[in-house]
Amino acid sequence: MLAFLLSPAPVFATRYPPRVQVFVANSGADVTAVYDTRLGEVVASVPVGHSPVGVGVSDSGDLVYVTNELSDTVSVIDARTYKVVATVPVGEHPFGVAVTPTHAYVTNFGSDTVTVIDVRTNTPVLEIPVGRFPHTPVVSPDGKRVYVTNNGAQSVTVIDTKSQKPIATIPVGRFPAGIDTSPNGDRVYVANTGSDTVTVIDARDLDPIRSTAVGKSPMGVSVTPHGRVYVANAGSDTVSVLDRSGGPVVPAVPVAQQPEGSAASPDDSFVYVTNTAAGLMSIIDAGTGKLVAAVPIGREPEGVAVTS
Repeated sequence: MLAFLLSPAPVFATRYPPRVQVFVANSGADVTAVYDTRLGEVVASVPVGHSPVGVGVSDSGDLVYVTNELSDTVSVIDARTYKVVATVPVGEHPFGVAVTPTHAYVTNFGSDTVTVIDVRTNTPVLEIPVGRFPHTPVVSPDGKRVYVTNNGAQSVTVIDTKSQKPIATIPVGRFPAGIDTSPNGDRVYVANTGSDTVTVIDARDLDPIRSTAVGKSPMGVSVTPHGRVYVANAGSDTVSVLDRSGGPVVPAVPVAQQPEGSAASPDDSFVYVTNTAAGLMSIIDAGTGKLVAAVPIGREPEGVAVTS
């Protein structure tokens, strides 16, 4: 394990603009860790609800939304003060969260619904029925759609954010989990934990166009601004790197135990992967696909998001 504990501080001090932060939900400690990329260290540990798992960030970067799976709530954190400014009741076993300028969308794994939160008031305003065991949502770059993986239905539900209604259901692989879109929104990438594959969806036609084999039990997916797709393979302790078409770019990157969450920096510099069984966060160079460092981040880290 010591081999992973490399010192990242000099790298971040020269490559990052001020105040880029990584927020990590530590499900085993009921806190959200805040990692400062300039200092290369955890600068805050924010108490939230029981078993936090998912993290989403507002467009402005000022607010962070954390799903508390065993509290059936969402904690809203001020990204500047590291204080919880609201606790919002949602459905049963909330898992993932994605945020638009007006609303936050929370997947309720135990309710088969998505709770819609008004971000101006931090109150729930609607519940949208989706497929069985909704896992992770992602907002399209234009904000017009939310894509939701249905872990128990082998599908992705597409929600129109204007009508707040489902408009399509797309078949994918077994136990779909993590999901992200290409930078321009024309592709959607879905990690199928039960199939050991990633499904590539054409967002224009809302049809699957490719299935790519990756490592065992892929969970988290993130896409860099230059279109590289990073897939955290929880069962093989690797991260797969794909191009925009879904083809492998470099050999899978070995990381610490049980990689689950994945988030790409908005400046295309690094990808952050949580290693749930190791209590670490792996940091990968987004351009080369090489492991730069792995840092202690807290107990059982799962969801991760980057803001500035």
